[in-house]
Amino acid sequence: MAKHGKLQTSIEYAAAKFVLTAVGALPIKQSMRSGQFLGRIAYLFTRELRRTGDINLRLAFPEKTSDQRRKLLKRCFESLGRELGLFSHFPKNSGKSVLSVVEAEGLEHLQAAKRKGGVMLFTAHLGAWELTSFGVSLLGHPLSFLVRRIDNPEIERLVDSYRTSAGNRTLDKLSAARSMVKILRSGDVLGLLFDLNALEDEAIFVDFFGVPASTNFMTAKLALRLGTPIIPIFAPWDSKREKYLLQIGPPVEVERSGDEEEDVRRLTARLSKLFEEKIRCYPDQWLWIHKRWKTRPKGEPSIY
Repeated sequence: MAKHGKLQTSIEYAAAKFVLTAVGALPIKQSMRSGQFLGRIAYLFTRELRRTGDINLRLAFPEKTSDQRRKLLKRCFESLGRELGLFSHFPKNSGKSVLSVVEAEGLEHLQAAKRKGGVMLFTAHLGAWELTSFGVSLLGHPLSFLVRRIDNPEIERLVDSYRTSAGNRTLDKLSAARSMVKILRSGDVLGLLFDLNALEDEAIFVDFFGVPASTNFMTAKLALRLGTPIIPIFAPWDSKREKYLLQIGPPVEVERSGDEEEDVRRLTARLSKLFEEKIRCYPDQWLWIHKRWKTRPKGEPSIY
């Protein structure tokens, strides 16, 4: 079994390396179009992911028809493929070709916050979320950001080399609690992605598209305890301009009542609502194939 596992690891790595190299060998816009094509193929052959996406879209958009939701899901796969094409160019010429398909908006919000100390940048799995860290680094603001390590260690090393090729640093989200505090107290930038399903011991339930969702509260807790500003950043694709919009917003207002538990709940709900509003603007670009509502309040049946 161990040998088979090693063989499988090597085969998966070879496949991932081939795809990234082949797609990345093209000019960047062709790479993104090729990625979209691969996304369409993936849609056809991933029945379980389509099932998850259909359930999620029915929860989030009950007012839409089945055909409308199906078209959204197809475009979701295309969006993921487009990001793959973009990602394949990260290590080329230190990622400079990436800037040719990016328009940054609101960089002054990050610059102003950095002058006062540590900053939390938070985003969602929307559009090219890898760009929300890589693009900021290309613009002169390298950061550390949390990731879930990929189970295949060879693919993890490959992906990490792409993510860090412009000066960023990745942190394993499973063991990063102390590092997060240290980074913020030292005045640096920390990137966080907390829009996916969270385990019960690190989450609270707040509404997401009107359905209670298990949501990580760490962003809110750090902001309240350390006084660190929270700045939203997203990278949706704009089909008219044919560019990714690196949208950096002003800091989220943090309210304190003296009841930390309630303050954390309110701020987490507010961040979740901010995610939702941005997703509603670009409904075909979020990660609908993820089981967002997998963890349920006690006594509730499984959604999936």
